[in-house]
Amino acid sequence: MLIGIDASRANKKNKTGVEWYSYHLIEALKKNDRENQYFLYTDKPLEGKLGVCPSNFSEKILKWPFGKFWTLGRLSLEMLFGEKPDVLFVPAHTLPLITPNRSVVTVHDIGFERFPEVYKWPDIVYHRFAIKNIKRASAQIITVSEFSKKEIIDVYKISAEKITAIPIGFSPPHFDMDFVREETRKIGGLPFILFVGRLEEKKNICRMLEAFAKIKNSGKIPDLRFVLAGRPGFGFEKIKKKIVELNLLDDVIFTGWINNDELGFLYQRAKVLLFATLYEGFGIPPLEAMSVDCPVVCSNATSLPEVVGDAAILVDPLSVDYIAAGLSAALFDDEKRKILIERGRERVKLFSWEKCAAETLKVL
Repeated sequence: MLIGIDASRANKKNKTGVEWYSYHLIEALKKNDRENQYFLYTDKPLEGKLGVCPSNFSEKILKWPFGKFWTLGRLSLEMLFGEKPDVLFVPAHTLPLITPNRSVVTVHDIGFERFPEVYKWPDIVYHRFAIKNIKRASAQIITVSEFSKKEIIDVYKISAEKITAIPIGFSPPHFDMDFVREETRKIGGLPFILFVGRLEEKKNICRMLEAFAKIKNSGKIPDLRFVLAGRPGFGFEKIKKKIVELNLLDDVIFTGWINNDELGFLYQRAKVLLFATLYEGFGIPPLEAMSVDCPVVCSNATSLPEVVGDAAILVDPLSVDYIAAGLSAALFDDEKRKILIERGRERVKLFSWEKCAAETLKVL
């Protein structure tokens, strides 16, 4: 079978959630499937490890002068005029306008429907258009949790038989000190709470900041910091305003986008990962933290209880008091910390990219 995969997102330099999903899934398929043939469609030459392909994988560079809408436009032209794969797989929330009859797409979540106020309106318009095209053109839809499957069925009335929930894998954080900058090393010498993800309104960071302020004001850890590891997103100005309002200018550290070595360094030195977000289709950071014995406090909503099980402290993301209470337990209750660490070690064994790739290949 000839499988075509949209590798354009996996080939981005500064990867975040969907890009890492695409990258790791392709790498796992390279490692574990020698029977099928693959085309990796991309808008520029594959970089780094992604460009090292076994004999059954071929790179297909499809140039596109317009920058945006490469999948919708340029990949459509390839499906119309190029060699058609038996199955086309796009590991992101879109399909080309022109597709083979057998097309599979991954819809990670539909948070733009549940919390439209925390998205830019052009993004909402694009996502809704993409979903209509997916509903029309896809043979199968993959999503990353049972929660997201239920959401897609509820909102778009798509048949359950057309949707398969496949949990995402994760890679345990690691680091090489040669690639950790001096400013990041300095953070590692401080006691700190960590958040990992895009710094945007839907991540509920303003409430997390309020909860952090309550812990900070208790005086139990006078030099405690809150490290926000991620690039700015929609609503970032509100986050900065909240920091000023809470008098936390000296207590909150923005890292911007950081490489995997620096991220692994921070995970292994954080006292707690705080991930009380409003909406997640899956949520990899809690698993990454658990794998290096970092206790997790996360939201009790959407997919996160499904991901973390009993290995994290679950809190109501809409309640600052509950978030603060969860943080306090994770920071100061030694017995609770020990239990969370032990349960986390077991929980992460349930998730791997190999499992994710094997289940994805079954669908393809």
